Amino acid sequence: MTSPLRVFLVDDQHMVRSGFSMVLSVEPGIDVVGEASNAAEALEKLRREPADVVLMDIQMPGMSGLTATRHVVDEGLGQVIMLTTFDRSDYLFGALEAGASGFLLKTASAEDLVTAIEAVADGQALLSPEVTLPLIRRIVDQNTTHAVDHGDSQAAPEGSTSDGPSQVLLSNDDVAVLETLSEREKEVLALMAEGRTNGEIADELFLGLATIKTHVSRIFAKTASRDRVQAVIFAYRTGIARPV
Repeated sequence: MTSPLRVFLVDDQHMVRSGFSMVLSVEPGIDVVGEASNAAEALEKLRREPADVVLMDIQMPGMSGLTATRHVVDEGLGQVIMLTTFDRSDYLFGALEAGASGFLLKTASAEDLVTAIEAVADGQALLSPEVTLPLIRRIVDQNTTHAVDHGDSQAAPEGSTSDGPSQVLLSNDDVAVLETLSEREKEVLALMAEGRTNGEIADELFLGLATIKTHVSRIFAKTASRDRVQAVIFAYRTGIARPV
């Protein structure tokens, strides 16, 4: 029998922690093993007893959730899902750099919360669509501005972008990486950017799950992505996927 996933809650608002705890308490495959009202307390408890998944508020009094996430990831204390609100999208770049495996709105449904925990515990990454679009738009805009300002850009290679209102400008480094990706790998990456799981991608492409996992591993290696989140960001930055 598979052991329940161990989940730890970190949020300075008691009502938020209580709400998540209540939702998760009825899930047979999930155990809430602890909670903390601030980052320092969370690190102290997690160092004694690591979790599978940590639900971490981005901004709290004292040490920020971003700093705490970096410690949790570096010390192997659990996979982190950042809890955010619409007005906190500015923090998402820092969360990616800190090693967060996913983002979820605090208003997410119980079903989405459980799905996120299970996906992240399984080594996948999750981006809440409401959070993803503003983040992606910033990345695309930033990439285009940087490329134009520094004169080190090229148009995206033919076949790398979907139909859209504007052409994506890429850095020379991104162009070089794109040229190493096979058409199948680009196809898999585009589906990853839609939030598809490995199993869903396998069904969509009529391929075996092991084959998809091999493609995903190669995508990570070629794009120098630590995880699924970074690979998806690369997909949008380079035009393999486009925000709608």
